[in-house]
Amino acid sequence: MTLEQLRIFVAVAEREHVTQAAHELHLTQSAVSAAITALEGRYAIRLFDRIGRRIALTDAGRTFLEEARAILGRAADGEAVLSDLADFRRGELAIAASQTIGAYWIPRVVRAFTKSYPGIRVTLELGNTEFVAGRLRDGAALVGFVEGPVDEPSLAIDRLFDDELVLVTAPADPWLAAAGGMAERLRAARWVLREKGSGTRVALEQALAHYGLSATDVDVALELPSNEAVRTAVEAGAGVTVLSRMVAGAALAAGTLAQVETPLPGRGFHALRHRERYFGRAAAAFVELVRPGPFGRAPERSMG
Repeated sequence: MTLEQLRIFVAVAEREHVTQAAHELHLTQSAVSAAITALEGRYAIRLFDRIGRRIALTDAGRTFLEEARAILGRAADGEAVLSDLADFRRGELAIAASQTIGAYWIPRVVRAFTKSYPGIRVTLELGNTEFVAGRLRDGAALVGFVEGPVDEPSLAIDRLFDDELVLVTAPADPWLAAAGGMAERLRAARWVLREKGSGTRVALEQALAHYGLSATDVDVALELPSNEAVRTAVEAGAGVTVLSRMVAGAALAAGTLAQVETPLPGRGFHALRHRERYFGRAAAAFVELVRPGPFGRAPERSMG
């Protein structure tokens, strides 16, 4: 059994799709299939059921997946130690980020980091806050960045900086002229929401709670899986929403969104790491670059 076989198995298991796994790993479909076949043949055990054109993990496959992730996590820890000893000349840094910070802040940090440390290969996965916490818990990522709250005892949390939330809608939305107090207007509006488990969804629910409302009190027109989909739907007149200014800023400047001036609770962006995994100098250097300049806000809790 090799680490490459384990990486291939985990990629196929997480996607339950050989072609998608091959694409993510930059391998041919035949190479991925051969690796799985070799694992199953070597130990005379079936890891996947073939159901028509689909595959699904067997009970044995689900049990082995936990072990495979743990082994790959330990291998990544060892690589981080060697990278530290080599003064960042070689290595890999696996990062997971939720969509707002991952799409609008982290890419510029990746560019700056790889310019300073060209020998370190950075991989970045995007998902919602629950996805990021899961990737760290499973050992698939060494450091995570999220805007939503995380209740996971195995993860250490470091507040990086604050985010500004804005209530927006299309400039031609008749709702802008609606009468009444803000709580009454919010209840009467049609809403476009992110999916449950996302930091932006939590922030929107907190904004509603600020006015004594919950998501069940309002008319939900759409529930979408990305900030960009939400913003586009609102620009098209589907309803109102709450977004990070990072997401809405360009549309507000272009006049395709209109901001409704009303106080909203703030939120923070956070860095996450697993308490039991080796957190090397490369990861620590990356986290420091994420902070907004030399005068970034002090963290509430140390990553150490």
